[in-house]
Amino acid sequence: MKTNQEIGTLFVRVILGIIFFLHGLQAYQGGLGGTAAFFGQIGVPEFMAYIVKTIELVGGIALILGLGTRLFAALFVPIMAVAIITVGFARGFVGGYEFELSLMVMALYLTLSGSKMLSIDGLLKQQQQSNEAKFH
Repeated sequence: MKTNQEIGTLFVRVILGIIFFLHGLQAYQGGLGGTAAFFGQIGVPEFMAYIVKTIELVGGIALILGLGTRLFAALFVPIMAVAIITVGFARGFVGGYEFELSLMVMALYLTLSGSKMLSIDGLLKQQQQSNEAKFH
């Protein structure tokens, strides 16, 4: 039986995945040159745009599927921290960095808790436990 916490964590994982996937996709569709130029303007090396947007795109899909949840969520935490420091603080909290902070906290939660419900991670763990039980 699934608990309310597992159901809530599933929603956090899927919604966070959708948000990051769409942000990464938007950057790729618009061409990463503009994103790279923006990174340069805020003092972040331009090549990081390619790394960050790839992590957002691939990591977003992975979160939706529940594959490598803790790993990709952990990668999102410093991405959001840098976004807050380089751009968010100057805009203030309300209408400023509140969105990035929310995403960062959601990612931190998933890093610490994981999310096994309706996930590839959960299926892999069940398979591993089943295989271990066969050999004991």
